Amino acid sequence: MEVTVEHLGASQFEIKARQHTVLSDQPPENGGHDAGMTPPELLLASLGSCAGFYAAQYLRKHKLATEGTRVRVTADKLKDPARVDNCHIQIEVPAELTAQHRAGVENAVHHCLIHNTLLHPPAIVIEISNSVPAAG
Repeated sequence: MEVTVEHLGASQFEIKARQHTVLSDQPPENGGHDAGMTPPELLLASLGSCAGFYAAQYLRKHKLATEGTRVRVTADKLKDPARVDNCHIQIEVPAELTAQHRAGVENAVHHCLIHNTLLHPPAIVIEISNSVPAAG
């Protein structure tokens, strides 16, 4: 997997993955133009869309309605260090579920790649390089 992120100016960044492009920005109170989601919102969007994918996959497998499935993700912004915490995923399905299917959807969502990544933080390596050749 790979994404590239390019600074466009001010607080705007263009994010590319395969043939897809997303714009990230900050709200005006953070010096941005509100032209896209903030990085924390993109994180919640990633978690929500992953959870939704697994929920819909379970529903489809059991021949239950998937159209209209909605996921809402909320979280708190905390400090020291700055981070997102207390994530809450709410999944709304378009049909009444039995207790067995409700548990099945929840179990399916626990297989979400993003959910599991957040529960088991990945190793992160930061590397700084120059895009302009050194003079000399």
